[in-house]
Amino acid sequence: MLVRDNLNEIQKAVEAACQKVNRAKDDITLIAVTKYVTIERAEEAVEAGVLHLGENREEGLLAKYEALKDKPVWHFIGSLQTRKVKNIIDYVDYIHSLDRISLAKEIHKRANKKIKCFVQVNVSQEESKHGLAANEVVDFIKELAPFTNIEVVGLMTMAPFTEDETMLRNCFRTLKELQQTIQQLSFKYAPCRELSMGMSNDYSIAIEEGATMIRIGTALVGNDK
Repeated sequence: MLVRDNLNEIQKAVEAACQKVNRAKDDITLIAVTKYVTIERAEEAVEAGVLHLGENREEGLLAKYEALKDKPVWHFIGSLQTRKVKNIIDYVDYIHSLDRISLAKEIHKRANKKIKCFVQVNVSQEESKHGLAANEVVDFIKELAPFTNIEVVGLMTMAPFTEDETMLRNCFRTLKELQQTIQQLSFKYAPCRELSMGMSNDYSIAIEEGATMIRIGTALVGNDK
């Protein structure tokens, strides 16, 4: 399938999910997750009109950046090792995986501009997933105040890979409630307006529960693995 055709189907599904809960489709940002596809497939996504690309490894990000430069907005969506921050920091607009103070210190130290960060939350408490426990997030964000090169634009989570809609909704609702709690604190460095949640298998549910950024790989660009 052409990316353009996949994108058309996804846009229809996004619009349907938004209509269901009386949201504007323009409130949703689609990130094409290109970590498992070629540079050519990523280029096809950009040519089809996708404005945001997400990579989860340094090597993939740098290779695709070399080809596409700043045509798309770049998101680093994978777990980020502290020692690799210096290698990717000049090429990303968003980091979706801030989950520890040592990483915040390194981002702050290496950045030449304010980096938009999502605090990653392991809502489902799965051992295989990175991120903070939900009850750790508020205190963690309070600790980020000194790092002026970081703006906490939102929260990110990965829901369990399941067809259990109730489980998915509970996961997304928990993140939405946590976002609202942080917004009420009115930290200038942590406006927390965004919710990065929802992937190929569950993005419609995520949108219904408040997602503002959805990260779609397989359903949009496929999977070369």
